[in-house]
Amino acid sequence: MNKDSIITADDHPLLLKGLNDFLIEKKYNLIGSGNNGKEAYQLIVEEKPDIAILDIQMPHMSGLEIAMTCKANELKTKIVLITLHKERELYQKAQDLNIFGYILKEFALEEIENCINTVSKGDHYFSPKIVEVLADESPRDRFLRDLTPSEKKILNLIAKDKTNKEIASLLFISYRTVEKHRSNIIIKLKLEPKTNSLLMWAKEHHKKLK
Repeated sequence: MNKDSIITADDHPLLLKGLNDFLIEKKYNLIGSGNNGKEAYQLIVEEKPDIAILDIQMPHMSGLEIAMTCKANELKTKIVLITLHKERELYQKAQDLNIFGYILKEFALEEIENCINTVSKGDHYFSPKIVEVLADESPRDRFLRDLTPSEKKILNLIAKDKTNKEIASLLFISYRTVEKHRSNIIIKLKLEPKTNSLLMWAKEHHKKLK
């Protein structure tokens, strides 16, 4: 039996029951369970579990908000998040908050034992599938996340062979504003400014700009 005390929380009753039944069957030390973020945080404060396995999205408090609050209050419970999301932004937030485990919901029961055993030793566990998905993202795809909505609109129009003058007219902005946006985009995407690289990049990636 793993001696580390564990609490769980998920606002989906069937998923919560499935996780709890699995932990009990595997003889983990499950000491409490909540149906929303508020209940989960209260359990952490009152029971001081070694590990809290939380759904990332719950009413009242999300898993990330719980982790943030625990960090602010110097609570030592190690947070493990179960999520459907593979976005880099959420993954980065989890790392910034020193979250110990990050598991995709679709693989939760397959990975939870390995995750708990890893976290129990004080190490971090991030679902290999998430790491794999993010590793497949090209460097320029990552730069794409830094573009503003206006810059993405301009890139879409560039991909349609619109001139700066036409873009200015369509977006009701000045010609100089379009030029400034183009310059910023080139810098963000690390493109060569004196070539048609921006046009080529826009045409290649226009589907990702929508």
